[in-house]
Amino acid sequence: MNPFILSMMISNLALGTIITAASYHWFMAWVGLEVSTLAIIPILAKQHHPRATEAATKYFIIQMTASSIILFSSIFNAYHTGTWDITQLTTHPTPSLLTIALAMKLGLVPMHFWLPEVMQGVNTMTALIITTWQKLPPMFLLYLTANQLPMVILLLLAISSTLISGWSGLNQTQLRKIMAYSSIGHLGWMFAILSSSQKLLLFTLTMYLLMTIPIFLILITSTTKTIKDLGMLWTTSPTSCTMTMIIFMALGGLPPLSGFLPKWLILEELITNHLIPLATTLTLTSLLSLMFYMRLTYTTTLTV
Repeated sequence: MNPFILSMMISNLALGTIITAASYHWFMAWVGLEVSTLAIIPILAKQHHPRATEAATKYFIIQMTASSIILFSSIFNAYHTGTWDITQLTTHPTPSLLTIALAMKLGLVPMHFWLPEVMQGVNTMTALIITTWQKLPPMFLLYLTANQLPMVILLLLAISSTLISGWSGLNQTQLRKIMAYSSIGHLGWMFAILSSSQKLLLFTLTMYLLMTIPIFLILITSTTKTIKDLGMLWTTSPTSCTMTMIIFMALGGLPPLSGFLPKWLILEELITNHLIPLATTLTLTSLLSLMFYMRLTYTTTLTV
């Protein structure tokens, strides 16, 4: 891709995110989501490969469907309330529709099937954008509307995402798919705390980004794509190999690493709010994710 065109697409990605984050009007928030989606489609398909074209098509269909639901719910709410304010979700079906649409955009269970396939069809740098930057616009909308979203739907999405992500990640050998299920699992934890503490949501999101970006950068610089490639990383770069092991264990939430802190705080908040069954369920389901993270760590150390 021409560097000028690529820079323009990246600028539009940033512009779409800024528009959504700065909006208190539903239509402008929708415009920001559309700008961000349309900007990343050429980046997804730039390889001129059938798998990249398929990934771009899947991504476009899912994102457009979710955006259509968001636009419909906002119009329905504005028709009954007379306002386009994001924080005024008083019409009954609107919060539920909005939650489902944003979960679809983020790739939460059961609307998660597109995310691993799209990430496997694109290069590692584009997968990094999908799992980090493209998560920000929907998360901003969730942050603004957190107190009005149906808690039951949020908790069901959280439990199913942490369970299915850990279960599905166990039999994967492609690192991009593993990172996709990692994203789903971490988003499940964020949805669990969304209605209880927005500050803790932002902290968990920040920690997720700080752990995910370095691991992708290591995979890009070392051209590592599979678990088999990961086992050979020590021979080329011992420092990168050591950092990879530490980050994988942090992503799994293994104490005393940084990834354990947000999960610990989330569990403490849930117990404080008398949601002990939810906290117990999240803890048990996260053990599956920890298992495949430890398997990756073990694979990395095979040649040490």
